[in-house]
Amino acid sequence: MQSRPIATEQDVEAATVLPHRTNWGKRVADPVVFKELVARSQLALVAEIDGQVVGFLRALTDGILSGCIPMVVVAGERRGQGIGSALVRTAMGEKPEITGVLRAGRDGVSAFYEKLGFKPYEVAMERPGQPS
Repeated sequence: MQSRPIATEQDVEAATVLPHRTNWGKRVADPVVFKELVARSQLALVAEIDGQVVGFLRALTDGILSGCIPMVVVAGERRGQGIGSALVRTAMGEKPEITGVLRAGRDGVSAFYEKLGFKPYEVAMERPGQPS
């Protein structure tokens, strides 16, 4: 498995399919909106196995102290194989001083991030977006 920055239009197209196949909902259902999310993210990665995109991550980060990971998606049949973990580790880099903030509101997601060293943080706030 290789995780790498999105480099081509084919990468974007392959990543666009993942949220639809994994029940991410209406907010990322529109391929035009999804492509804009990727384009505006400071960091957009894909995970690839045998030339097939099986995971995707987008993040905002300064690369020094902090970052935000709003979206990690792994193909359903590939979950539990370390793909999401590899994407998060790639995004966070090798600097232990970088803190990460994310929204872990889906069932089971908190346990996934806790295995990677994330801790619940009670000060974080969210303004829920309106369904589109």
